[in-house]
Order: sequence, then C-alpha cells, then structure tokens
Amino acid sequence: MWIKKIKIKDFRNYENQEINLNKNINIFYGENAQGKTNIVEAIFLFSIGKSFRTNKDSELIKFGKEISNLEIDFEKEDRSGNIKIFIGNKKNILVNDIKIKKLSELFGNIHSVIFTPDDINILKGGPQNRRKFLDIMISQLRPNYLHTYNLYLKTLEERNNYLKKLKIEKKEEDILEIWEEQLVNYAKIISNYRNEFIEKIKNKIENIHNIITEKKENIKIEYISDCLNEEKYKKILKGTRKIDIIKGFTTKGIHRDDFIIYINDKPVNIYGSQGQHRTAMLSLKMSELEVIKEEINEKPILLLDDFMSELDEKRRNNFMENIKDTQVIITCTDKLLLKNMEGKIFNVIEGKIFEK
Repeated sequence: MWIKKIKIKDFRNYENQEINLNKNINIFYGENAQGKTNIVEAIFLFSIGKSFRTNKDSELIKFGKEISNLEIDFEKEDRSGNIKIFIGNKKNILVNDIKIKKLSELFGNIHSVIFTPDDINILKGGPQNRRKFLDIMISQLRPNYLHTYNLYLKTLEERNNYLKKLKIEKKEEDILEIWEEQLVNYAKIISNYRNEFIEKIKNKIENIHNIITEKKENIKIEYISDCLNEEKYKKILKGTRKIDIIKGFTTKGIHRDDFIIYINDKPVNIYGSQGQHRTAMLSLKMSELEVIKEEINEKPILLLDDFMSELDEKRRNNFMENIKDTQVIITCTDKLLLKNMEGKIFNVIEGKIFEK
C-alpha cells in the first residue's frame, strides 16, 4: 500500500499544494511551525476521517477560509483508488467519486500507523489515552467497531441523564434496566474486539521488545475490563446503581477500560524510566504495524512525526532496516540522511513544500 499523490487546499497553513510521494521513504524537514506535522495530519485524516490533534474540524481549515479540500491517489496490491475530503460547515468524503454515507465506509482504504512525540503519553497518561490508541487501530480493521462504540456512548449518555434526574427527583430506579441491557450488549462486542487485539499485540510485542532491548528487558501487556463477561457486567451495573446516582454518571463500563504494560514485571506507567517508556512505546507501535500487516496482507503507511530525533543513529538505522518495503513519511527539523535510503526529501518553509 502506498500514497502516490496528495493535494491540499486551504488546510492548516497550506494554501494550495500538490505532493508526489515516493513509494518508500519521504522526508519533510524544516524549522518548527512551518507545517511539517500538518502533512502527517492530512495523510492520517484519510485513514479514519479524523485528526489525531483535534476533535474540531473547523481548526483544520486555513485561517480566513471557509472550506478545506484534500485529495489522495493511492495504490494497493489489488487496486488503485482516490479519496477526496471536503471540510466546511460539515465534512463530506468521496471514495472513488462516490460520497460515503457514514464514516465507517472510509475505513479499510488507507491503513496507517502514526508515531508522534506525544505518543509517550499513551503509557504515561491516563487510561483514555490507551483506549484511544486501541480505538484508532481497531476502527481501521473492524468497520463495525466504531458504529457499535457510538451506540454504546449514546446509551451511556441516556443512562447518565436519567441518573442525574434520580439524584434530584423521585423516579423509578428499575427503569435503569432499559439502558443497562443495551450497555451490556454493546460492551460485550467492544470489549471482545479490544481483547482480541490486545492478544494479537501480546503475540508480537515480546519478540519485538527483545530485539529492541537486545533481550535486556521483558515486556508484557494486560487488558483490564469489567465487560468481558455479560453476567458479571450486568451484576456490576446493578450493584453500582446507588453510587452512580450519587455521582450522576456511570462508573463502570468499557469507557473505563485500560491496558497495562509491564517491564520486568513492573507497570511501566508507574516505575518506568523515560528510556523504558520510549522503548515500550516503540515496541507497542511496531506491534500495531505487524498486526495491521497480518490483517490486511500488506504493510500500512508509517507516519513518523518528529520521531527519528528520539533515536540515536544505531537505533535509527536498525529501525529503518525493520520497516523495509513500507511507505514512510518522516518529519524532522534537520535534513535527515538515512543509510541506503531510497526516497524523496522535501523542505517545508511557511506552508510551502520544495522537493530537493
């Protein structure tokens, strides 16, 4: 899989730009705040229809403009394709000139794995960061996932609204069963998806981490959820009604799921050094790359936003050696020269791109 061409109009700080990409390595270098990350963001947008930096589409439109247009031409082993995204008062997406009716119809066209400096917060930050990591990966591979998850969130909101009413009004508590039954059904599907992919990562991350750390560390990953067993989660919901009424929201469910990574049997988010967080994150992302490759029988596009600067020259070359035959988009501040590099180098200056 690779992207041949990307066109960007009135996106972030870009006015009108067309970029012909190399099938292998593409390096975008330049000073900070010139628009390098905006290129990575634009490409990622074609994977799941959402930015990894903001939830507000309006922030993607160039200041002073009303509409942003993006387009890519891509090649896969079995077909070629084109995707157009129009962002204005609402977002419209066309796949091969056919307007999609729901976002899940976009999934499966462009698969990507992204590394950013903020990714270290997946392990160091709260559970919501780790859930987001899982949601992005699974959404690309299981189109039904996002639809089911949104149904769960809608039901959760309805139960929470009723909990708030129970807190201030005398209403029938048993009516909560209406939403609880739905929550249990949706939660089972979502937790099974998440558990499935944690298991896939588990099968790969140990070997990858052994290579990265030269067998100096062992790594484990564990999925934490109350929802894998329907009857158990049903009892939990019923048992926490009183505290949920007091708090005014649902305290248990897949919206509280988490996973823990252990380095040498210690939780890395508590006991890990900065270096261990970095290598654990690298192992996790490389596992994601391998899982997607196994699922779709071709390599996803790899997006490295200011990531290579985190690695020394030896690890950088080892890393690149392990991602051969993968289209890679790299952003960095200095012109990066890689060993045996086959690709293109672009200089980014104030929202304009110059091929070198």
